[in-house]
Amino acid sequence: MAIVVDVSIAGAWCFPDEQADAAERVLDDLPRLGGVTPGIFWYEVRNVLIVNERRGRIDQTSSTRFLMRLRDLRLLYDDAHDEDTVMALARKHGLSAYDASYLETALRRGDSLATLDRSLANATAAEGLALIH
Repeated sequence: MAIVVDVSIAGAWCFPDEQADAAERVLDDLPRLGGVTPGIFWYEVRNVLIVNERRGRIDQTSSTRFLMRLRDLRLLYDDAHDEDTVMALARKHGLSAYDASYLETALRRGDSLATLDRSLANATAAEGLALIH
């Protein structure tokens, strides 16, 4: 069983003040279990970096280095979403379509989901999936 990694976990890897035990456990487990991301992941990560560059929290060089480190993790890119399921999960759990895409990916693949987002964690648990948070 692989780990579906959401952007909140990746953010904790990038910003030292957002360190979380769950993010460290995921990083330790990825070589053994493998990681998966839905199609939206890379856009969300880039958006987090751009927003934090604008806030002066990170510079362009650090953003570039972080993206390179993320690529080195060889996360599997999964864009085979069932859009009806994404919408149904978003409605059922009050999630954004973005967050529902992480949940749909984990459900469809039978993987665990790693998130620091409370709403997504609650939805994951409600769906009976293994949760790392």
